[in-house]
Formats: sequence, C-alpha cells, structure tokens
Amino acid sequence: MATIELQNKATVEMLYKALLGQGKMDMVAKLLASDLEWWFHGPPKCQHMMKVLTGETDHKTGFRFEPRTVTAIGDCVITEGWEGQAYWVHVWTLKNGLITQFREYFNTWLVVRDLRPPKWEDKQDSMTLWQSQPRDLYRRSLPGLVLAI
Repeated sequence: MATIELQNKATVEMLYKALLGQGKMDMVAKLLASDLEWWFHGPPKCQHMMKVLTGETDHKTGFRFEPRTVTAIGDCVITEGWEGQAYWVHVWTLKNGLITQFREYFNTWLVVRDLRPPKWEDKQDSMTLWQSQPRDLYRRSLPGLVLAI
C-alpha cells in the first residue's frame, strides 16, 4: 500500500475514533473540508452521519459507526459496517490529507470499479476494486450500485 493510502486510511480511522468518543469532536472538523461534497443513497431516515457531523445528533447517543473493514484505494478510503439490520458503506475522498468528498450508502450493496483504460502492463483481469462484504447480511435483498472511480 502506498504511503498516501496509509495516510488517508489513518485520517479516516481517526475520524471514526473521534465519533466513537475516543477523540475530540473539534478534531473531526479539522479533517473535513469546509465545502465537503456529500452524496447519500438509502432511506432518508438513515442519514445518520450527516446528523452527527452537523451536530443535529450527539455523536455519543446517535447511531454508532464502527467500521468492520477499512480499505484505502488511491485517494479514496472505503469503510463498511453493519449494526443489526442496518448495513452501510462510506466512501471518503481525500486531497492533501483533508476529506473533500463523502458518499454514504445505507442498505445498499456497492461495487467500486476502475473505469480508466487499462495500461498494457496491467495484468488485472477485473476492473472491480472493491465490493460489499456484509458477512451476516448476505441473504438480504438490497439494491445494488456501481461507483466508478
């Protein structure tokens, strides 16, 4: 894993630790761009991260985001978790150590694909970079989306 990917992953992990009460919430604001681009897919009542980051819901009493997996791919960090019947995927985009874009998918299967033309030296047979792996929810019927990066 490249150094920038390790740094991006560490930044996102720091954000989740703060949201879980293991850090200070004022630190979270320093990790986010003031013009953060936000995308959401799922039931409107499930916009939990927006409510936490805007202060509408207290991060200690609201929905708890505890990532089960954290994967860095280029300038993106993908986190995945499930609590009870709620399954979520977050895709954070970072530039120069600052989170500039956030995509939240609730109760949605996600496949991340690389749509750049392959280089001749690439031996990769598949353009799939990441896909949902909700181990204890595999029997559920959820809508699926492809995120092209």
